[in-house]
Amino acid sequence: MTNASNPSVRVPHGQPIIEARGLVKRYGALTAVDDVDLTVFSGEIFGILGPNGAGKTTTLEMIEGLRPPDAGTIMVAGYDTRTQTEDVRRAIGVQLQTTALFDYLTASELIGLFADLYGVDSSPARVEHLLGMVGLLEKRDSPANQLSGGQQQRLSIALGLVNDPVVVFLDEPTTGLDPGARRELWQTVRDVRNSGSTVVLTTHYMEEAEILCDRIAVMDRGKIIALDTPVGLIEAIDVEATISARMRDGALTERQLREIPGARDVSINADQLELRSDNPQLTLIGLLEAARANHVELTELRSNQASLEDVFLTLTGRTFDPEAEQTATDESEPKRRFWQRRKAA
Repeated sequence: MTNASNPSVRVPHGQPIIEARGLVKRYGALTAVDDVDLTVFSGEIFGILGPNGAGKTTTLEMIEGLRPPDAGTIMVAGYDTRTQTEDVRRAIGVQLQTTALFDYLTASELIGLFADLYGVDSSPARVEHLLGMVGLLEKRDSPANQLSGGQQQRLSIALGLVNDPVVVFLDEPTTGLDPGARRELWQTVRDVRNSGSTVVLTTHYMEEAEILCDRIAVMDRGKIIALDTPVGLIEAIDVEATISARMRDGALTERQLREIPGARDVSINADQLELRSDNPQLTLIGLLEAARANHVELTELRSNQASLEDVFLTLTGRTFDPEAEQTATDESEPKRRFWQRRKAA
């Protein structure tokens, strides 16, 4: 995307577009954000994943310039959020957790109004373009209060795009949506990135982060406890995959299963086999070859790989509960040191 009113904010693809260092935000005795460092690169979908109260929204609001940090520095598209607030606001688009829309204005009228408020192109062609980006062309003349929850979320994203931003912030954009609407919105997020904007989103949905994001920062109790690609996060914890199946018309022995490449912790219970593997693709191929060679039919074949749930459990010692309110404590510090050691290795 280009931004005629802000031509200097363009950042080459793959270069840092957001750099936050030592972010701290306190509310009385509660440290909501505790010494957070983040670098986001131009052209990526960057996710901040964590349960309620982890500090995701507060971190986003500080980066957006909506909330001043108690400590730390933030640069967005080359602008300092403390001293160049207006420049930052012209360079970014924001979709908040809740967006208050004028109920009786149509989708087209709302986009035109927001464009006029920004002082940018509000022509019918521009409005149609934005509606098309979020899949709402057929709803152009529908009042906001007649749109479904998913359609209202997509409209709020369109409103965040009226100023042609270089960075778009989405704060838990799919909360409260049904699975179908959620997946539609995922495609909208991809389309926004593909059109040239960098996307930063918060979420407490593991699947959403794993599917959408190029890189993920996992937050817990005000700290970032891990940051990497989804694959990198999962590989770092070294949790083996589990492969299981039922055997029909014959059987494989434990000895035969142990000979399969990558297989570990082999077990057979009646006609049910289960094995763990540090290379599930290789092990699956070996299992199928062994079954064919021994004339065994496999049914109910499943491969359960490690996930971001396992990452959170490994780093925090507890399961991921997106709805549980968390408070900042020193218990997060050992996990932060764990991740720092991994990055230094």
